[in-house]
Formats: sequence, C-alpha cells, structure tokens
Amino acid sequence: MKSKITSSVHHQGGSGHELQNNKLLLVSNKILILLAFFPLLFGCDAGSINYNNPNIPNYPVNLQINISLPQYSNLQFASNHIVDYSQGARGIVVFNTGSGFTAFDLACPNQAFSGCSSPLTVNGIEAKCQCNTTENAYSLFTGQSAGQNYPLKPYRVQMSGSNLIITN
Repeated sequence: MKSKITSSVHHQGGSGHELQNNKLLLVSNKILILLAFFPLLFGCDAGSINYNNPNIPNYPVNLQINISLPQYSNLQFASNHIVDYSQGARGIVVFNTGSGFTAFDLACPNQAFSGCSSPLTVNGIEAKCQCNTTENAYSLFTGQSAGQNYPLKPYRVQMSGSNLIITN
C-alpha cells in the first residue's frame, strides 16, 4: 500500500512539472514561428537596382542553347560567353559565371534606344556601350556598372540537361 501512495504522490508532482514543460514548449514554439517569419518580413529589400528600364523595349525572348554543340561548347567553362543577335532588343550575351549562367540584352541600358543602334561590345567579363565612350563597362557577372542609373537588362536562364533556356 505504501508504494501506491508514494507512486501517486510522485505522479502528481510530475504533472506540475509536465505542465510547466508544456508551457515552455508552447512559448518556445511561438518564438520559433516568429523567428521563421522574421526574415520574410524584413529580408525583402527593394534594393537600389532599377530593372524597370525605359530605354530598352520589351521584346519576347525564348532562346535555347545546347552547350554540348561545338559552337556553344565554350559555355562549359567559367568566364566564357556567347552572343546571339537573333533575339532581344540588340541581341543577347550568355555568360558562364562559374556557379551558373547569366544572360543580358546587348542594348545600351543608359542610352535612348532610338539614339544608339549599336549593340554592346563584349570583351572578356565586361560589356561596353559603343555610343558613349565615357560610360563605364558593365560586369557580365552582375550586369551592373559603377555610377550608372540602369544595369544591363537581365533575362532568366534555366538549365535543363545540357540545354540553357533563356526567357523573359
């Protein structure tokens, strides 16, 4: 009989401890939920890059490149590019960053489209506008150029097997 009483008393003491643990667990779960949503609330930054460029018209782009083909094989290596003039406003440059691919329109982003009919020239990892020789070069990694209002116009690049699919 004595063991039943001791067991009963021990169980009642455990219930209070369990209740306290449940409250702590509930509070810690609420904190975890808040911490999970915190980056979503404050992590989205509009940034200072303006991709809404009034200088470059929006042409539909749907370009597929098989990097296994000889004419595109240099895209298999970092810091190499190809240029395709069949799509985009002035053509498209596709660049291997080493960790993925970028694609940009070859229209000068800080020149009026009607005032600059020459596409950007690509040299190594940079592209430069031929209509304004004082303009800085644009990085093919980011599309940005120091001191310019607009970066290069980017296109989406998806990899499917050995095919790159470039769209807008």
